[in-house]
Amino acid sequence: MAIKYQDSLKGVTPGKLRGFFVDWPNPPSPTAHLRLLKNSGLVTLAVDDKSGRVIGFITAITDKVLSAYIPFLEVLPDYQSRGIGEKLVKRMLRRLSKAYMVDLICDVPLQKFYKRFKMSPAAGMMKRNYRSQSGARIC
Repeated sequence: MAIKYQDSLKGVTPGKLRGFFVDWPNPPSPTAHLRLLKNSGLVTLAVDDKSGRVIGFITAITDKVLSAYIPFLEVLPDYQSRGIGEKLVKRMLRRLSKAYMVDLICDVPLQKFYKRFKMSPAAGMMKRNYRSQSGARIC
């Protein structure tokens, strides 16, 4: 299988976004997922070159001056442990290389993964509204 990486949503439809947000109790639909991608400041996709199916994605929100936040990195379960997530992170960090700060929040077991990109653990705060997890419009 050939995988291509792209920094645009060209050719992406909701039908090519199925299978993400595994184990979420109230996951966004593929249509909401596409809205999420369209409204992100930056997006990079891993796409199965033959089928056109998106098999991984990473997003960033940025002020385009000093800072960026990476809210999502996901690879479909059947494609994990093949280096796809690593390539997505490297591509995004390359795109954000001039930013003063690039932040993300992850569970402690995932910190080891991000340390290989010279990221370091930090304390933070968060608020979650799980009733809106499926992708309600916020503005």
